[in-house]
Amino acid sequence: MHKLCIALLCGTLALVSATAEAQTNVRVRGTITAFDGKELAVKSLEGKDLQVELAENATVSYPKALTFADLQPSVGLGTTATQRPDGTLVALEVHVFPPERGVSSPGHRPLDSQPGATMTNATVSTMAEAANGRELTLTYPGGSQKLLVPEGVPIVMPVPADRSFLKPGEYVSVTANVGADGRMTAQRIQVSKDGVKPPQ
Repeated sequence: MHKLCIALLCGTLALVSATAEAQTNVRVRGTITAFDGKELAVKSLEGKDLQVELAENATVSYPKALTFADLQPSVGLGTTATQRPDGTLVALEVHVFPPERGVSSPGHRPLDSQPGATMTNATVSTMAEAANGRELTLTYPGGSQKLLVPEGVPIVMPVPADRSFLKPGEYVSVTANVGADGRMTAQRIQVSKDGVKPPQ
């Protein structure tokens, strides 16, 4: 009986492991072409027609436009950026985390949105005027980065929304799981509103 229990346990763990390996997280970016309340049709930035099913607990949000005045010390933010030869990051966009949420996945890492792009999730420790914008010092566990935020770069904060915001013509950034059968299931969706797009 003891050997049988061990065998069953090993079989269960193997099944769980296989299921986890069969699922892959992906990011879908593009324009909504249709939505029936459950399945989202998206024309991706690469020109592909994709179908994404919404999970029952999928969250939807839209970006609210902010200004430099909102980038104060102690504010948590994420930024897509490129890097200068001197190591300074130049922001392509900035998204501010709601205070109650804190900084999600703090750190500095490569990003797949374009060649050479990085993502930094951190806390603003200092902010100073720069020639063409603001220079921030971002800190996270184990490191820090200098970030130039040029004038005109999008600065946004996610605001909770619902599925009624998912309309044809709107731009979306979708975090989804891909199952073993290739079907994508959305867990988190950011959708444009009033011309303000979600961060890349």
